[in-house]
Amino acid sequence: MTATLDQDLVGLADVRAKARAARRAFEELEGADQATLDGYVRAMAVAGTAAAEELARLAVDETGYGVYEHKIHKNRYNTGFVAKWMLERRAIGVLWVDEESRVTAIGTPMGVIAGIIPVTNPTSTALFKCLAAVKSGNAVVLAPHPRAARCTLRAAQVMSDAAVAAGAPEGLISCLENPTLEATAELMRREEIALVMATGGPGMVRAAYSSGKPTIAVGAGNVPAYVGVSVPDVGEAAEMIITSKSFDNGTACVAEQSVVVVEAVADRFLAEFAARGAFWMDPAQQAALTAVLFDERGALRPASVGQTAVRLAELSGFSVPADTRVLACQLDRVGVDTPLSREILGPVLSVYRAADPAAGLRRCREVLALDGEGHTTAVHAADPEEIAPFGSLPAGRIVINTPALFGGMGFSTDVDPSFQLGTGTWSGSICSDNVTPLHLINIKRLAHEVRPWRTVYDPVEL
Repeated sequence: MTATLDQDLVGLADVRAKARAARRAFEELEGADQATLDGYVRAMAVAGTAAAEELARLAVDETGYGVYEHKIHKNRYNTGFVAKWMLERRAIGVLWVDEESRVTAIGTPMGVIAGIIPVTNPTSTALFKCLAAVKSGNAVVLAPHPRAARCTLRAAQVMSDAAVAAGAPEGLISCLENPTLEATAELMRREEIALVMATGGPGMVRAAYSSGKPTIAVGAGNVPAYVGVSVPDVGEAAEMIITSKSFDNGTACVAEQSVVVVEAVADRFLAEFAARGAFWMDPAQQAALTAVLFDERGALRPASVGQTAVRLAELSGFSVPADTRVLACQLDRVGVDTPLSREILGPVLSVYRAADPAAGLRRCREVLALDGEGHTTAVHAADPEEIAPFGSLPAGRIVINTPALFGGMGFSTDVDPSFQLGTGTWSGSICSDNVTPLHLINIKRLAHEVRPWRTVYDPVEL
């Protein structure tokens, strides 16, 4: 009891010190122009890219989740592709001028951002939030998941050291060194904090929105993939889905969870699925896997997250070929009473056969309704008339003929590249966009008079 109390006190003292230092750094940074901020971001991106392998190794070793090589790619995606996109845009100062309406938009920083970091993607998310915060002229204090404290702290140190070496004030980027649930909650409530950026489980997202601070948080990602009558290439669709779901052992919430395939192409698709590394489980194997994945309350067991398909099978008491990439099952129901139809942060896919496109659309809607609304849907079809109805689904990203993971995060599609994907009011989030530095600024409008103010009294004809 005394040890726990001491840990909490140390954590709270760390929160206070980091928040105050971040506020001082933000005030010292005040007035920095976009070119200055971009100099910091460029230095941070270069340093983050150089440290990508080190950070990936630290993340896998500390959390036990994911694939080392894939975490390198996630780190480099943020310090390379995303950073380049950021550097090509303005977030501070004059953003645009509308000559006709005589309105000028001016971006201004918000202040100190509390960045809540998940255990599943601890270093890549940390890199992203640091880059986004500094690009928009803000300070940031990261709050790691307790099971990813060391690797997240190291990612923040890499970013901070690079920024300071480039001329940024000390304390602009920092990370809690003694993370606990209470310390994270205290950080979000601190008066120095202007905005909370939260990535994590449902409990953390609820806590963020209860902090009393403006919050951008993300929801769950029970993502369906639809394979339609007009699918351009059945084999390529199978490859995209399996690659996306098995990448980093399924730790990305934007990856597919369920596949809905129309009967007209189902047999060919399922054969391609098996040929490309999917292992079809029988009912007994499905039941055994369910017990490994979920506890008695229906929550995911932390020890089962981010494991390989081969390892999950081993834990479930059956063996699969060494080259198995995903564990697959054919289901006919969606719901809490069918656990394998829920979001699983691992290489497990449920597959549904649908009589026709209309039935496929209904099934995708069912999947989204089970803790996936607002996130992402993938559609594999070529006929615009088959694709169009999917625009009615409650999903922030509907990606066409591309892996949900790479399309949703803005690599293989031209949605804004990001590592925090908003899920909108469908899931209780304020934002349905891919979050970028432009979400971390206040925008002023400098507006000239364009019509005589006294005419406000004149009647208007409609």
